[in-house]
Amino acid sequence: MPPMIDQVLLNIALNLSSNLSHEQQYQAIIDGVSTVFPCDASCLFIFDKGGFLTPVAVQGLSKSVLGRRYFPKAHPRLEAIIQTREPVRFDSDCPLPDPFDGALMAEDQCIDVHDCMGFSLYVDGQLVGALTMDALAIGAFNNIDPVAIETFAALTAATLRNIAQLKALKAQNQKQKNVTQTLIQQARSQHGEMIGLSPQINQLRNNIATVAQSDYAVLVTGETGTGKELVAHSVHAQSHRCDKPMIYVNCAALPEGLAESELFGHVKGAFTGANSHRAGKFELADGGTIFLDEVGELPLILQAKLLRVIQQGELQRVGSDKHLMVNVRIIAATNRQLENEVESGSFRADLFHRLNVFPIRVPSLRSREGDIPVLAGYLLEKVRQQFNAPNLHVHPKVLLQLESLPWLGNIRELEHTLTRAALHAIQQGASTIMLNHFDASLTFDDVKSTSQYLPKESQSMRELVEHYQRDLIEHALSQSGGVWAKAAEFLQMDRGNLYRMGKKLGVK
Repeated sequence: MPPMIDQVLLNIALNLSSNLSHEQQYQAIIDGVSTVFPCDASCLFIFDKGGFLTPVAVQGLSKSVLGRRYFPKAHPRLEAIIQTREPVRFDSDCPLPDPFDGALMAEDQCIDVHDCMGFSLYVDGQLVGALTMDALAIGAFNNIDPVAIETFAALTAATLRNIAQLKALKAQNQKQKNVTQTLIQQARSQHGEMIGLSPQINQLRNNIATVAQSDYAVLVTGETGTGKELVAHSVHAQSHRCDKPMIYVNCAALPEGLAESELFGHVKGAFTGANSHRAGKFELADGGTIFLDEVGELPLILQAKLLRVIQQGELQRVGSDKHLMVNVRIIAATNRQLENEVESGSFRADLFHRLNVFPIRVPSLRSREGDIPVLAGYLLEKVRQQFNAPNLHVHPKVLLQLESLPWLGNIRELEHTLTRAALHAIQQGASTIMLNHFDASLTFDDVKSTSQYLPKESQSMRELVEHYQRDLIEHALSQSGGVWAKAAEFLQMDRGNLYRMGKKLGVK
């Protein structure tokens, strides 16, 4: 082939891996046609799933052609071209109508086509498009090198397939982004809002806003039921990673033998049952946030591996000798006192300091001044909607009583308690929730006994807290038949921690 043809073909080949737009690549092919072959006009078609040939680039033809779609059955010449892998010639005296008659441009006038040639474009046995050439001169295509045509057709077909695959990948990526955004919005709506007007909850909001825009690790602490997961979602939602997923991991529920695989993934054959490669939670969270709930429950061996990910952004799948890099923001939560866990040796000090870059303490419900009435109105909204009871409300005297309770289970306990009372009220046909609608186990008179923890004179807070903890553990044991494991379950904490605390406080 002449050097000029070689250069055109090389340019088309180089465009396969270039950053040119799809339109620019299409046009580069058509420009190459007019350089290599003796034609006055040419058209590049792509074959779509509907069975149509759609023009994507033209040279020497009216631009109106680009606005049309050609059904091969209605255009015998195009039908003949796509039915064979060989180039097809149509002489000037061919009786078959030419699809471009009247569209060939010459000195600003539309004239009919004389000679025509076309060839189909196939990749791996699949039709991807077609290319046609038209000439005013009779016999213009008599001496075209068949090797040049085959090479040009192969490169053009590869270009069309490459563009089609890129379009498909972009469409799939956009679809996945839309799905991810939908899931993120659903997750946020499911976790609700941070409700409250107290100084404590306002300070919590300020803390979240302060740290959200950074990539610092956040350790969320607080009693069970205070809304630590809601805080984590709020941090992520206000961060620059908000358009990426936040992957949730319940560290307390990780299977003992599969915990490492769950977090860091595994390769095929790493252990019995590992039938394929699998990405771990950290890989899934790459670019986004990972929320490690109940992080204090992680075994020490996993704590060391977690520390490596936090320090270097590097992880290793189970059974693999390759290291993967991830960019993940860490949010961890626990209801344990990790400082005490560090002292006892059950939690790594270096990991604690890595997680505790910006600690956020979620206030207990009993310390939130005036928030119970607001929360009650919000928490009952679900009941109102489900049971079509828009006028359901709590009696003001009941709200005063609710504010005086200790709420050891915090907002979760308040929600469950209110829901049960609301259902009792609806069952009885009442629209106002009164004291008699609450469970018998919730004795409002018991609150008077808490006055011993609220001294009128100066007293050590440490002693008051220890006194309360001692009474609480003894109460849990009495409710659990003296069984420490059941008492720990009653108080929703680890048995070993409860036993050590009880022994320290002199509980027998």
